[in-house]
Amino acid sequence: MSDAPTVPNVDPWAVRPTAEPSPLARALTDFWAEARRAAPPRVLAGVGLVGVAGGALVVGHRPGLGAAVVAAGVWLPAVPALVRRRAASGLGLVGAATALAAVPALLDAPWLVALCLLGSLVTGAVAVADARSVPALLALPVTAVAGLVRALPWATRGVAGGLGGRRRDVLAALRSLAVTVVLLGLFGALLASADRLFAAYLTGIDLELAPARIAVGVLVAAVAATAAHLAIAPPAWGDLRPRAPRPAGLGEWLVPVGSLAALVLGFLGLQVSALLGGHRHVLETVGLTYAEYARQGFGQLVVVTVLTLVVVALAARRAPRAARTERAATSGALAALCVGTLGVVASALQRMSLYVEAFGLTRLRLFVLAVEAALGVVVLCVMAAGVRWRGRWLPRAVVGVGAAMLLALAATNPDALVLRVNAAAEHEIPLDVAYLQGLSADAVPAAARLDEPLRSCLLGARHLPPATGVAGWNHARQRAADVLSEASVVPDACAEVDLP
Repeated sequence: MSDAPTVPNVDPWAVRPTAEPSPLARALTDFWAEARRAAPPRVLAGVGLVGVAGGALVVGHRPGLGAAVVAAGVWLPAVPALVRRRAASGLGLVGAATALAAVPALLDAPWLVALCLLGSLVTGAVAVADARSVPALLALPVTAVAGLVRALPWATRGVAGGLGGRRRDVLAALRSLAVTVVLLGLFGALLASADRLFAAYLTGIDLELAPARIAVGVLVAAVAATAAHLAIAPPAWGDLRPRAPRPAGLGEWLVPVGSLAALVLGFLGLQVSALLGGHRHVLETVGLTYAEYARQGFGQLVVVTVLTLVVVALAARRAPRAARTERAATSGALAALCVGTLGVVASALQRMSLYVEAFGLTRLRLFVLAVEAALGVVVLCVMAAGVRWRGRWLPRAVVGVGAAMLLALAATNPDALVLRVNAAAEHEIPLDVAYLQGLSADAVPAAARLDEPLRSCLLGARHLPPATGVAGWNHARQRAADVLSEASVVPDACAEVDLP
């Protein structure tokens, strides 16, 4: 009997089992597979209508009713899919996005209009992409770009399916129309520049804006199609979460978190002591008046608030919770840290309030006040999620808090509030009249209620451009125009105002 080892009979051409694809790989495969489907006719009709509105109501007009209608209409083709999915939170976010989109029709401040439109875009994107985790929120720009790339063949197949056997005839008609538009535009512009009489007959036809209208219309339609397709087939990675790390030991975890909580609570205790001790206590301790002391450090406290939220998020993932004593210890430490953070938020808000009393209110100061208040609400949400250690709803809640913050900021009419606060209070520095004159039309009704000579100084510097039709209508500009048309202004009133 031979002692030679036996060689196993292995077929080199046999198909070997492949490794199981990762959840992300399956999500990507399913995501791109939806590009092979065709868009429903109703969705295409809605997308086309929004695109036409975008080209007609945005280009050539100041931000106003037209921009608001288009910004809100972008989300309408996605609403039926959200209703079918019974996505209550998604519908709520779309409602918030629509409310933010209405701001251009109500207020005139460019900085606030831009923030609200950006907030509308982000809030609506979170809703249609079904982003429910922190990684999904961070990947939202990539999801939007990928959704746009996926929506193009989806919409093209829908159009081709709707045309059926008439596809060739329709394409020929579109080519003929495109050539006609190019020829008429080129030769019409040349003939108009050569003959004034001919140009006078073309004054009602603004050919210069035609390319911009087409480009904006196509862009708006593409965004609406992307939103609708994401709502119909949201990416599966919207709820993917990183694998939970191994819990740390209780002592290893508790020392840094407990130390930070003690530090923050100690800071809070000193703030309470300074508040109760008042001017004398602070003067004896640091050589400053209480107002001078409290006005310092707002920016650092905002950074502390943000960093503490990051620490809480990371610590919660590594928190040991196997035993009841571990859950009690970690919950207590995180609760103490959050309570201290709320104290930091309150201290920051008080410091900015004192700063405003001394140096006046500006747009930036009002905005950072709103941001810090929103961070305080986020801390409360974190504490609510920590009661039962369930925070799957938290990322979307943070987005909702951001949208609510912008809506609340818009509801205060910031430019009018800045004018009222600065004109009514006595500050440590002279009134910055030039800054007040640069405020938007939102502040004109408030300026009309001031005493002379400041009233005439501010109203006399206002010159509103003429309205650009219904698409450019704006409630604040209309009110300002009505006030200015009825207001009597004292000449050279600014010479009597104390300038800085």
